[in-house]
Amino acid sequence: MSLFTGLVSGFALQKLPFIQFDEGYTHLFGDQNLIVHRDGKSVRLTLDERTGSGFVSNDIYLHGFFSSSIKLPADYSAGVVIAFYLSNGDLYEKNHDEIDFEFLGNIRGKEWRIQTNIYGNGSTHLGREERYNLWFDPTEDFHQYSILWSLSHIIFYVDNVPIREVKRTASMGGDFPAKPMSLYATIWDGSKWATDGGKYGVNYKYAPYVAQFTDLILHGCAVDPTEKFPSCEDGAVENLQLASEITESQRNKMEIFRQKHMTYSYCYDHMRYKVVLAECVVNPAEAKRLRVYDPVTFGGIPRGHRRGKHRSRSRLAGTESI
Repeated sequence: MSLFTGLVSGFALQKLPFIQFDEGYTHLFGDQNLIVHRDGKSVRLTLDERTGSGFVSNDIYLHGFFSSSIKLPADYSAGVVIAFYLSNGDLYEKNHDEIDFEFLGNIRGKEWRIQTNIYGNGSTHLGREERYNLWFDPTEDFHQYSILWSLSHIIFYVDNVPIREVKRTASMGGDFPAKPMSLYATIWDGSKWATDGGKYGVNYKYAPYVAQFTDLILHGCAVDPTEKFPSCEDGAVENLQLASEITESQRNKMEIFRQKHMTYSYCYDHMRYKVVLAECVVNPAEAKRLRVYDPVTFGGIPRGHRRGKHRSRSRLAGTESI
């Protein structure tokens, strides 16, 4: 039976079963700064003066739906970056793909921000970032963050609301992520860029910084990375394409979110791109609203966080539980 049998809309994706941590993930880096809860369903990632931490999926996926409920550190969090993302940087160093949710900390009294980004075929010189505020405090409770990746669409969700849709176009060429990827979650020090272009860095007086993950969904087409042309079964592809169709109600919610909460889009950044990238659909109202924005500095997932992807599950034996 296809992994995606019965999925007919984005709504159905939200009803997928949660998995135990060790059913789908393994420790990536950070030693004892990764703690799996005794129920096996929740994970804590910590950043302190010694190190950050992270985990990675056991399998590599060609398309799928990837989700977690996340609670972010409270109080002063400037310079702290929490990432939930797909990447194949360990397999394709010079032409890797990436689909990112990045959570950017802030000084006390200012809100966390979300950044989404995609790279395809090593197109890291072309950042396709968008940034947003949220309609809730992400430090008070868990909220669900999800990525849907199909042959033709990438959709980012927050609490089941689509906040960004990227459609594959001929003009993007190989810039649309198309090679198998692993799912990662990390917390790390982004002092050089994450808060006001690096003006405010991590203050370890407020450490440890703890990000909590639960309600893990890892639902995709697992493939063998050694295959020259890995592929999914036809049924999986067809059903995932159906799932990527946003309903009229969801599209209305997405438009409202973007009107109220989007603070930056690469499509309107004339400092970086003198000519708008071909896949951009310019919205005159958005263009007017986003014409002026604070200076934005961009970082990226540190290459060292992509190491050790196929560590054995036995590594978890040395991971603390609570």
